[in-house]
Amino acid sequence: MTTAPSGLPTGSVVQLCAQVRQFDEGRVLVGGAPPRLVRLAQRARPLLRGRRIQLDDPASARLADRLVSLGMAHPVACELPPVDVSQVTVVVPVRDRPAQLGRLLDALGGQVPVIVVDDASRDRLAVARVAAGRGARLVRLDVNGGPAAARNEGLRRTRTPYVAFVDSDVVVDSAALATLLRHFHDPRLAAVAPRVLGLTDTGPSASGWISRYEAARSSLDLGPWPALVQQGSRVSWVPSACLVARVDAIRPGFDAAMRVGEDVDLVWRLARAGHRVRYEPAVAVRHDHRTHLRDWLGRKAYYGTGAHALELRHGSAIAPAALTPWAAAVALTALAQRRWSVPVAATVLAAVTRGYARKATASTEHPYRTALSLTGLGVAGTAEQTAALLLRHWWPLTAAGCLVSRRVRRATAAAALVDGVIEYRRLAPDLDPVRFILARRLDDLAYGAGVWAGAIAGRSARCLLPRIHQRGGEQTGR
Repeated sequence: MTTAPSGLPTGSVVQLCAQVRQFDEGRVLVGGAPPRLVRLAQRARPLLRGRRIQLDDPASARLADRLVSLGMAHPVACELPPVDVSQVTVVVPVRDRPAQLGRLLDALGGQVPVIVVDDASRDRLAVARVAAGRGARLVRLDVNGGPAAARNEGLRRTRTPYVAFVDSDVVVDSAALATLLRHFHDPRLAAVAPRVLGLTDTGPSASGWISRYEAARSSLDLGPWPALVQQGSRVSWVPSACLVARVDAIRPGFDAAMRVGEDVDLVWRLARAGHRVRYEPAVAVRHDHRTHLRDWLGRKAYYGTGAHALELRHGSAIAPAALTPWAAAVALTALAQRRWSVPVAATVLAAVTRGYARKATASTEHPYRTALSLTGLGVAGTAEQTAALLLRHWWPLTAAGCLVSRRVRRATAAAALVDGVIEYRRLAPDLDPVRFILARRLDDLAYGAGVWAGAIAGRSARCLLPRIHQRGGEQTGR
């Protein structure tokens, strides 16, 4: 097997992300994270066949690597050579839950080495029996240190080049791990995560409305499209419920002081160090989601409490919204709901589009069409983030505003309804629209409450502040 200059094997395939738009008969690409414009050089254009690049020579490899680095393309896993699954060790942190542990080990079928780290279970004997009965190595911790500490203990005992962290309430088989391992032909890749979906056979509660909502929109489900994981992108983190990593790249492992958000912290540290982290939804694993209302709301709030700790470590990267100055101006103008709001917003957007077009003139035959695409991406992102601020991160302020302002009530109602309808149409859940939108709003309220609780406990509101940045619509030639 020969290796292209990008590090990927010769003959492998890279495909444009679904969100990337093509103009000028494929010579101009718009998309990526953050959105930008890329014009392909005359000699590079034939290398992109449809939306795919096959790495046949150094030129195709360089183009593929550039587009992958920009978040505009991704390697196709099934086109990569296989990696022997014996090269990965599965580390399972567990505290009690012997039945779920047994289910996971049965799914793995003894095809890979497994280290079970018992994080001070109350019934240690039950966990030990399950591990011994399935041939897994057991490591016992006398003091409960949390999942991050337990994973690190297993990582220290791993002797294979790769490690798969899998929570005990997840179901994954060795074939799924084998597919994820193919991505490590990219030498810059430090970790890859699959799509995490809910289990569909969880008993009588499976037919409940919460279970059906989670099946469509779990907090751990990051969607159907592959992505390069990095701050500010469509997929900015991946859960550690199932995460495959290169051992040398991630040591010493997770921040053991964090009980929540440790997966986000690890991913961002890896990206800062120059590594790649990939989300691969072509592989899906199953996860036990909570189906009782109180437990479900508590878990959502618990996720939110991690925002403060992440802000201490990563600053404004955890900001609930990241807007350019023009996007912030459009959002504020729209929320004002004055007679001048529409003409002012239209003037700002026209100026932004004109600026993009002026920059794109040298790169495309249709600068205004391309500029409108960039502006449209910005407006869509602004609308989504503004709705999230109103309904999720800032909802206590929104609720207070609704008591005194008709405009706030109107904006909140519109955001709640439009967001709910868009998500319902996008996801097509096995749930009626009313209960789906209700569940979505409860999801937001619980998570936002957790963010505020963490901020109050930490005596800092910085994790609630949006980030205003200058970046947007960059132009890159190739």
